Amino acid sequence: MTAGESEAAPYVRFQSPHPNSRGRFTGVFGLVNNLAREGRLSDEQESFRRSNNSWYDAAYTDPSTVDPTVYDDEINPGAAAWFKPSAAHLLGRVPGYLEVLAAHGVDCLMVRSADPGRVVYEDDVQVVVVPSPDRP
Repeated sequence: MTAGESEAAPYVRFQSPHPNSRGRFTGVFGLVNNLAREGRLSDEQESFRRSNNSWYDAAYTDPSTVDPTVYDDEINPGAAAWFKPSAAHLLGRVPGYLEVLAAHGVDCLMVRSADPGRVVYEDDVQVVVVPSPDRP
């Protein structure tokens, strides 16, 4: 949780505490997918990743399929997805991803916010926001 944020803040995101080479804080799914691309997952972890990524793909919309510019760095610099309070059913599978990351020594933290930034996409379970200049 970031300084000044309360547990009652409605939006939640799981992300690296460290910026990547582009200065962005990679989300939990991206972190696990990066391990897979690097060939670092065990067979069991890769099976978990594939089956759960498929479940998430079926359970909610990929914002870039609705608006191809949503993650465009020139139009929406630093855009990142946050879960809404209505996404409780989606959050139930996140601990498995956190376990995979922990097994590889990859840090991931939960961030909560009442106002994570300028909303550029919204549906019933998520928002994609461009963070405020003073927020990672």
